[in-house]
Amino acid sequence: MTFSIQALAAPSRTNEPRSTGSDISVDSDEELQAVSSVKRKKHAAVITPGELVTDDPQWMRGHGTAATPGSTAILATVAGTLLRTNKLLSIQPLRARYTPEIGDLVVGRIVSVETKRWKVDVSAPLLAHLPLSAINLPGGILRKRTSTDELAIRTFFSEGDLLVAEVQSVYQDGAASLHTRSLRYGKLRNGVFIRVSGTGGGGSVVRARRQVWTINTANGGGDVDVVLGVNGYIWICKHSRGELVASSEEAKKMNEITRMEEAVSESMYSNRNDEIPPQTRREIARLTGCVKALVENGIRVDEEMVMAAYHASLEPDGDDVPMTMDYDEGHETHEYLGGSRGSRVVAAAVEATKG
Repeated sequence: MTFSIQALAAPSRTNEPRSTGSDISVDSDEELQAVSSVKRKKHAAVITPGELVTDDPQWMRGHGTAATPGSTAILATVAGTLLRTNKLLSIQPLRARYTPEIGDLVVGRIVSVETKRWKVDVSAPLLAHLPLSAINLPGGILRKRTSTDELAIRTFFSEGDLLVAEVQSVYQDGAASLHTRSLRYGKLRNGVFIRVSGTGGGGSVVRARRQVWTINTANGGGDVDVVLGVNGYIWICKHSRGELVASSEEAKKMNEITRMEEAVSESMYSNRNDEIPPQTRREIARLTGCVKALVENGIRVDEEMVMAAYHASLEPDGDDVPMTMDYDEGHETHEYLGGSRGSRVVAAAVEATKG
């Protein structure tokens, strides 16, 4: 394998590692001067597999790099950008599967049903596990799971169902263990599923203060929920938790916090969608277009950017064609957020977030 890697590595300067401008702690004035010239780059340089990162022995290799036998050279093994943490060099891949971390909010799809657990696809190298003991039972009953629950396991989740959950733990092999013991988590209905890149790189979901929020949409669309899974799975749906919210408010008035969990009903595991008005469907489609436009233009996907893009999409510009029942071929209306229209919306959203 080394013969092909060595043939690709031939940069003119090898005493300094290439950088994306990440923070680094330096130990001397000479290192500070060497790093300052690299930090002046406006754009992050992409390193290709087999490219020489550095041959300076003071640097240690991390993920995405390899050492050459009998030499101090560090070579890249994946395509990506260089990250430096003190003296550690690693490559952040441009495209990579999601790496689960404890506390992450993820959207997943049930792949298989086993005796006491479900296997869930969360865009990770290994399927995640959702134990039967890690979900809320109908009615919020707190008891030990029995053989009756195991026989009725498909009444909760079956193959193909979408759910939002939290990573509770990570096994040694990297597989995640999920739980849905909260009113915020559970089966997903009444919406649209979008798949984008996971954390890292442009045009992907990033970890933020809020991954789930409700939007009071325009044009009579009502409330719409947006769920940004850290794993790159996104769910946009009609807000349909009025009963749970009302019951929780009633529980607060009665100073009985435990009754909030008892508000879980069998409707949480229903497979039937509610009636969705056309106005709500249009706004769900608009938000979906905003997310896709952000991804196509390499912009991060979080609450701030999604909201900025949504508000920008409500403002028609001079190139828009009035919306008609018959879509003329070759024309872009203000409802369509792809192509040049999407680029203009994203540019307006980026400009709005700078202010």
